Amino acid sequence: MLVTDIVPLDKRKCKVCTDAGFAFALYKGEARRYKIESGKKLAEDEYRRILETVLCPRARERAVYLLQSHDRTEHEIRRKLQDGYYPEEAVDRAVSFLKEYGYIDDLEYGRRYIGIYGQRRSRRRIQEDLLRKGLGREQIGELLGDERIPEREQIRAFLEKRGYSAEDCDAAQRRKLTAALLRRGYSYGNISHMMGEGPGETDAG
Repeated sequence: MLVTDIVPLDKRKCKVCTDAGFAFALYKGEARRYKIESGKKLAEDEYRRILETVLCPRARERAVYLLQSHDRTEHEIRRKLQDGYYPEEAVDRAVSFLKEYGYIDDLEYGRRYIGIYGQRRSRRRIQEDLLRKGLGREQIGELLGDERIPEREQIRAFLEKRGYSAEDCDAAQRRKLTAALLRRGYSYGNISHMMGEGPGETDAG
């Protein structure tokens, strides 16, 4: 492969760009040691040596470090490693290592997430959060299942905190509160019900 550019990332690291459609990061001293220069070819066997001895071990260490502060999903780990310019093979190996030793488990992550936020966030908000974290719709559906998310109680607490009174609240205040609750993922039916305007829905849905 041809090294098309070497871009400084900071005082110590650089990004090695290639004509193979990917880039990887090395310390500047490592780039010099491997005689990597812009405009010159990097032999496949030399790249494999860098991958095996530098990039894969470093990606694995980075992945483990990322889990020390808080839990992450596979998608979040992959994104962090990709942002650090680890090549796809190094990312795949790091993720496989984490899975093999039980360091990441998306379903278990989802269960813990629902356990923490199920009493505070709407069902829709939880679905959106887990989708953004990389869980699939089927996984999320399995996790939520018949899980009761007490949306009406959450809406009531929100309204009480803001001093809502059905008798005293004017139309403008009502619209503002409704918009705030909709942004949090609550259904219009449940919002209307808790504001004393409609029959609402069940908390299960």
